[in-house]
Amino acid sequence: METKEGSHSLLVGYLLWILGFLGAHRFYYGRPLTGTLYFFTLGLFGIGWLIDLFLIPGMERDADFRYQEGSKNFDLAWVLLTFLGVLGVHRFYMGKWLTGLLYLLTGGVFGLGYIYDYWTLNEQLDYLHRVEQL
Repeated sequence: METKEGSHSLLVGYLLWILGFLGAHRFYYGRPLTGTLYFFTLGLFGIGWLIDLFLIPGMERDADFRYQEGSKNFDLAWVLLTFLGVLGVHRFYMGKWLTGLLYLLTGGVFGLGYIYDYWTLNEQLDYLHRVEQL
């Protein structure tokens, strides 16, 4: 029986949890509303951030179930977005060359595109993977 590796990893989730008081791990696991709430409240004043230490395995299972794997690795795309997003490197990785160049020349379209991608990167990758299957 073949086992599914999953679209998201615990390791990346916990690495982003270190920045979790800003909601990074919640965005990664496809929870942009609570990610935004964590961003503005510093992880629900640190309490939610600490509780998430124990909730991350469940978030990882939910993300693996929700998002389809494909040729583009979710973990790599998220690391590229988190650390090089304003340069559009994650968009080049996804094959979106025009918007990648636009991000490169405009600092992630003045930061707004960077925020948009934090909200939608999982869906963008999931869409690319579903189109590949057609």
